[in-house]
Amino acid sequence: MLTIKCAACKRKLWKYDKIGHGEVLRCHKSRMGRIYDYEQRAQKLFCRCGKPIGIDKGSFIKMIKNGFIYTGTKRN
Repeated sequence: MLTIKCAACKRKLWKYDKIGHGEVLRCHKSRMGRIYDYEQRAQKLFCRCGKPIGIDKGSFIKMIKNGFIYTGTKRN
């Protein structure tokens, strides 16, 4: 389980169950666990500090590569 955090302020955004050992390019909403804190304006997702994190594409969130960091382990 990964903890997705803002790259700018290190605030926790949500928990995500990552399957496989690739990069985190998309976060499927069905695999998102606990949601901590973020805001959505139109189709973009932002941290409370104003940094863009991703784009809502319906069933998943397309992540912006330099907008987030993560800690935790990926599931194979």
